[in-house]
Amino acid sequence: MKFQPLLALGLTILAASTQAFGGATLDRVEQKKELVGVLMESYPPFSFLNDQNQLDGFDVDVAKAVADKLGVKLRLETPSWDVIAAGRWSGRYDICICSMTPSKARAEVFDFPVEYYASPAVIVVNAKDDRIHNATDLSGKKIGLTSASSYESYLNKNLVIEGAEDTKLQYPFEDVQIAPYDTDNVAFQDLGLGAGVRLDAILTNLVTAQPRLNQDKRFKLAGEPLYSEPNSVAIEKGDPQWDSKVREVFAQLKQDGTLSKLSQKWIGADISK
Repeated sequence: MKFQPLLALGLTILAASTQAFGGATLDRVEQKKELVGVLMESYPPFSFLNDQNQLDGFDVDVAKAVADKLGVKLRLETPSWDVIAAGRWSGRYDICICSMTPSKARAEVFDFPVEYYASPAVIVVNAKDDRIHNATDLSGKKIGLTSASSYESYLNKNLVIEGAEDTKLQYPFEDVQIAPYDTDNVAFQDLGLGAGVRLDAILTNLVTAQPRLNQDKRFKLAGEPLYSEPNSVAIEKGDPQWDSKVREVFAQLKQDGTLSKLSQKWIGADISK
């Protein structure tokens, strides 16, 4: 058998398929005239169901702005965070404008074209709690957080912030009991029952916690922010044309002030990057 011609043919087919995949997402978006975004259903003020039972929030509006720049309609899907963060979407979703923090593990399945905002991680406790005043007091406590999040890595003392690997994080606590939740909503409900009833504290994003702190006097912050993490747009790995297009669109949204305006609208400050 003539293996060399067959080998050459196989390599040619592989190269062609790789090149085709290189622009697969952009081609799909342009052909369908639709951008399929993925985010969490309950992560206010970034994404949540409003009074009309429609998705709303900062991430939702940013996704709408991206679709507008691309000249396509937007369709949003809301699977669980575990499904989103696992990656390997196989073309089901085109983009995650969903407050994802990059990590080395996630970089194995995602590309992160753009950091679009940054926010600090904070400890929230029940307002009547007089035991937890800072991160040192988390030792031995049960801490609620969103599953598969950077907060879980932090409590496991192995968080690496992508792009800031040289930043030395402080872990001033002994072992803690981690309580993962699908969303912050249920975690806050449990913490609202009282200090230590179901949870001792929640580790979350200051931006998402602030509206609750303003509206619900059952909660308060404990200590200073623990660290600040970038939040990036995530796409399926290995699609350089789509990566380039996403960078281009976000550069336009930054330059024309759209990101800043949306940040002011939803956060009350410009956290865009």
